[in-house]
Amino acid sequence: MRFGGLVAIDDVSFDIRAGDITAVIGPNGAGKTTLFNCITGFYRPTAGRMTLRGDGGEFLLEQIPGYRIAQQARVARTFQNIRLFAGMSVLENLMVAQHNKLMKASAFSIAGLFGLPSYRRAEREAVDKAKFWLDRVGLTAQADDSAGSLPYGGQRRLEIARAMCIDPVILCLDEPAAGLNPRESQELNQLLRAIRDEHRTSVLLIEHDMSVVMQISDHIVVLDHGKKIADGTPAEIRSDETVIRAYLGEPEEDDLPPEIAADVAAVTGEARP
Repeated sequence: MRFGGLVAIDDVSFDIRAGDITAVIGPNGAGKTTLFNCITGFYRPTAGRMTLRGDGGEFLLEQIPGYRIAQQARVARTFQNIRLFAGMSVLENLMVAQHNKLMKASAFSIAGLFGLPSYRRAEREAVDKAKFWLDRVGLTAQADDSAGSLPYGGQRRLEIARAMCIDPVILCLDEPAAGLNPRESQELNQLLRAIRDEHRTSVLLIEHDMSVVMQISDHIVVLDHGKKIADGTPAEIRSDETVIRAYLGEPEEDDLPPEIAADVAAVTGEARP
């Protein structure tokens, strides 16, 4: 992926296995968000191929218009900065996610205008799905509250619930643990494991919290300066010296600032005094 003379992603290749949680990690500026934007249609890659194989067939994502990737290929995403409809209710945010399905059921407003049975059935199904995901993320009691009134952790969970309302093949999460306290991070881990294990949804996430990454990931891809430098299980990544150097440089661990040393401990699994 090029922006003029700048190569943001350079020959990066990896597989997202069905039903796995795959994490993309790397230092700031490594190309992680650019990669996400290519997969989810916000950027059209200047070269390369992105192939999605699922129950609906095979899709070449780079050939699908960006605005159709969620509907056609069922690739959903959340954002590093929360993007909810703050003035809408919590339930309405999940109904909006199902707008395309409801429009199709209404024959693009005709059936909905006359309240035909096919539209009423689709609307009931959409409400049921929204309520199901509100229950899964612990927001049933807040269904009628405005989304903007939720605490930060609740807004994060609502974003994930909204993305799951399209029954995605791949759920792309951009720093879902950012700003969460330790208890909320553990709740997030449990939710993502349930999405993987119970719904067989593949999860692709960018995350700087190495404790989250190492606890829940089946597969980790490491980027640095737009290139893939490692690809493997958490155990393999933990012991990869190239990854440690990319994150932390060459200084001895004892010379590192405390906040950086904490990342060393998370990546390597070594306890800090």
